[in-house]
Amino acid sequence: MKTSFVSNLAMQNAMRLTIGRGQNEIQKLNTEVVTGRYADIGLALGAKASNSVTLNSDVSRLKGILDSNALVTQRLSAAQASMDVMSDAAQQMLEAFISVNGSDDANRLLIAQRDVETALDAFTTAANTSSNGEYLFAGINTNTQPLEDFLAPGSPPKVAFDATFLGHFGFTQDDPAAANITVAQMNNFITTVLEPAFTGAAWTTDWSSASDTNVSSRILKNEIVDSSTNANVEGMRNFALAAVIGVELINSPISAEVRASLNKTAIEYAGAAVTGIDNERSMLGVSENRITKANTALESQIRILTLHLGDVEGVDPYEASTRMNSLLAQVEASYTLTARIQQMSLMNYL
Repeated sequence: MKTSFVSNLAMQNAMRLTIGRGQNEIQKLNTEVVTGRYADIGLALGAKASNSVTLNSDVSRLKGILDSNALVTQRLSAAQASMDVMSDAAQQMLEAFISVNGSDDANRLLIAQRDVETALDAFTTAANTSSNGEYLFAGINTNTQPLEDFLAPGSPPKVAFDATFLGHFGFTQDDPAAANITVAQMNNFITTVLEPAFTGAAWTTDWSSASDTNVSSRILKNEIVDSSTNANVEGMRNFALAAVIGVELINSPISAEVRASLNKTAIEYAGAAVTGIDNERSMLGVSENRITKANTALESQIRILTLHLGDVEGVDPYEASTRMNSLLAQVEASYTLTARIQQMSLMNYL
């Protein structure tokens, strides 16, 4: 008869392997309890893992659009704040013209001129507002400051106006000879020379570096909105035209009749500026509203896909927790047995 035996070293190695497998399984179950999804999607779902990949990709794409919409909303909010300043400046300029309508008082004219300069300065600063390193009113030319500062020394629009006036009349706007300009001559200068300079190519040469093409943003898979406006819109051109009349001509040495006619024209341009700027604000408001609705739709889609993902790759956290607790108990028992086996030695019985 043959007697066989099993060494305590072999039993120790077997218990060590059992403990290792138990620890790996506990780690996997702990991940499932915390995340609520399989620790190894490919192993758990097999061929159906492609459904999980597709759904996760869709959720990531929708969340990406949602994050992009947050940046667009920030951009629109900053643009609205700047256009609010522009609208107030246009209203201030309009009131300055109205305050001297029919007046030839030097002090009142000087005050009105200063008010127009203040309004133009505020307008220019607002038009050159940037957000996240991009100019808001430059169209797609977001890296270029859109509007020149007329009041800055040697600015291109100021130089261009001085040259235009001198070329048309033969003297500067501050020359006493300006008193000889008739109403017809001034109206002809405004309508045939000055106004075309603000509505035609000279605007983008002397005043604006903005693009006529606005920045557009995709807010849904199949929906795109304009997320900005630009300094070339009619309201801003009218503002600049009215401001130049106020700064350069209202307080110049022209006759009372010419000043009255000129002031009437300036009021019309300033009123058109207020209307035009407010129209642009309304258009941006429409874009903001569309983004709000798009975000609601995106959040609904994400919730639906997330629920479907839960059905595909979700685990029962209570079952996983129960299994983990059971394994923990087994591993603890294995630790105890291993410790006792290690104490088994013939030396203890000799």
